[in-house]
Amino acid sequence: MSVIPGSESAALLDREIDDLLLEARGLALVGDLLRVRGASSAEIASHTRALERVRTRLAELIRGPGPVAHAL
Repeated sequence: MSVIPGSESAALLDREIDDLLLEARGLALVGDLLRVRGASSAEIASHTRALERVRTRLAELIRGPGPVAHAL
């Protein structure tokens, strides 16, 4: 059995994506609970920002590295 170059880093990336998906789902569920239970606007806003940070990181990982800028 041969080892695929980068397979370890791909596995780590998959794990990070899985972890972030789980975190995002938890944040979304807790956000709903906060709203239902009448949490303050500040608490909800803080929670929403945390969810947006996770979503942004997920998008970065899924999108992959952008084009490399060439020096002129």
